Amino acid sequence: MADTGLLESLLRHVEKVEDGVDSLAVATSLGVDHQTVVGAVKSLQTLGDVILAEQRSSKHWELTGEGTEIAEQGSHEARVFCAIPEGGLLQAELMKLPSGKVGFSKAMSNKWIRLDKGHQGGPRVFRTVENIEDLVQQKLVLVQQGKSAKLEEKEKNELKKRKLLTEVTVKSYWITKGSSFSTTITKQETELTADMISSGSWQDKKFKPYNFDALGMALECGHLHPLMKVRTQFRQIFLEMGFTEMPTNNFIESSFWNFDSLFQPQQHPARDQHDTFFLSDPALAHEFPQHYLERVKKVHSEGGYGSQGYKYDWKLEEAQKNVLRTHTTAVSARMLYRLAQQEEFTPVKYFSIDRVFRNETLDATHLAEFHQIEGVVADYGLTLGDLMGVLHQFFTKLGITKLRFKPAYNPYTEPSMEVFSYHEGLKKWVEVGNSGIFRPEMLLPMGLPEGVTVIAWGLSLERPTMIKYGINNIRELVGHKVNLQMVYDSPLCRLDS
Repeated sequence: MADTGLLESLLRHVEKVEDGVDSLAVATSLGVDHQTVVGAVKSLQTLGDVILAEQRSSKHWELTGEGTEIAEQGSHEARVFCAIPEGGLLQAELMKLPSGKVGFSKAMSNKWIRLDKGHQGGPRVFRTVENIEDLVQQKLVLVQQGKSAKLEEKEKNELKKRKLLTEVTVKSYWITKGSSFSTTITKQETELTADMISSGSWQDKKFKPYNFDALGMALECGHLHPLMKVRTQFRQIFLEMGFTEMPTNNFIESSFWNFDSLFQPQQHPARDQHDTFFLSDPALAHEFPQHYLERVKKVHSEGGYGSQGYKYDWKLEEAQKNVLRTHTTAVSARMLYRLAQQEEFTPVKYFSIDRVFRNETLDATHLAEFHQIEGVVADYGLTLGDLMGVLHQFFTKLGITKLRFKPAYNPYTEPSMEVFSYHEGLKKWVEVGNSGIFRPEMLLPMGLPEGVTVIAWGLSLERPTMIKYGINNIRELVGHKVNLQMVYDSPLCRLDS
């Protein structure tokens, strides 16, 4: 509980006014920190209806440290202008000034100065006007004097962008008298002891009422990461749609299964080191279905199944290179090959959700390690319309209805489509997946019947999670910058159908 003297001082302030007093005004009057008064208010609330406190919030603009400096000494651009004599100043010397770099560009934008690059002795800066009006300093002085209302919102935002202003939200309490108001503090008992009962003293004491609405302490327990919550929902949706989960326990794949079996040529840019992680140990794979490997080699180098192929010298050494798989389509290729070895073809629907690895540059929407959701449907007579229908059904179950399809190119699908979803946080369309119909050059060497069509799609797990949880930067979802409190506080994933 706060200091009794402070509590009684606060009560005397409340006693003096009928309609209430603001906690900020009390803090100023008593010469104490506002948070100390807030603590006193909360202490008084525990005593019953002594006071009533309504929380209020207000916003106001304050100068940053740099803004305060400029209000006193002038803007960077004004200081640069004043530093330039009538005969001009070498640009190199100007840049050595504390305000040189920032002030030079701003003064040039204001057309207060000009740069003569061809001047003898090196680039020289000259004034273009005799006098200037430092509007930046004037605006900051107005804010300093509490007159920020005289500035337009556009002007405030410009100063905020320059980190000269900051908008501060202040929370305070409006305090009024309660039904049991008193200026003296009577300590309330929290326990009924045996001595009180035997002596009868309990009859003269005031007890603190029980709060039956108070919640118990939260139990210490594990928490699922938002990615895992959304992954569970994705998996449930696939199972509801009749899909079977594929085994995805091999993060390391040979280039043959990761690229060659998908009719991706060995000189394709995606197979370069700047896009793919290659293993040094073990560097090569050695076990392949030999007859299938020969058919893949032939369709690449000579063509076949109605295709001209790529007409290049296909090399086994390139296909043997081990990589961290760049997509789970390598898993789909293995499953389709296994399906083709059956005596009689049966239609199938496969899915997988697991990690893939690409040598990507990290930014707000890209990671070097991420999760891919793979879906494959194999049957007779499937079309692009079937693929779009399945994707619409799938995303509608996720609660994502704003979809766009864009024609694309993939070496192993034709036709191909990129799938975009609208991200409300980023306010733009974000690519969430790729899709298409597997080419005959990929399927027929496996041994699948000629009439069989396979539609497939690969979707990101991270980006739909960002959309669902309103996360704007993927590095706040995965990686060393993740706030663990976000993991604890994130709600259960309920994808609206």
